Amino acid sequence: MDLKEAIMRRFLRKLMNLNMWGGKHTEIKNLQKSLPDHLRGTKEMKKAVKELINGGFLNVKPSTGELHISLNSHKQKEIYDFLQENGKNEANNYN
Repeated sequence: MDLKEAIMRRFLRKLMNLNMWGGKHTEIKNLQKSLPDHLRGTKEMKKAVKELINGGFLNVKPSTGELHISLNSHKQKEIYDFLQENGKNEANNYN
């Protein structure tokens, strides 16, 4: 598993743990707090967020000058499948 997929998994798990489905949303910078300092704001992190949005896993809502995101409740099964299939061969790619 590459670094971008590991970041995507971490973001999805973080949003699931915070129960950010549908109308409940948070700023993107709050997701960055789940990453180590050397990965915050990197190209890989931005690509991971963009791919999650393009894949339909995240809803985007412009709010208070910042983009807020939440999990797409209509893609709940696909999100769980993505986490399970990529979780089988998980390695620690954050360090």
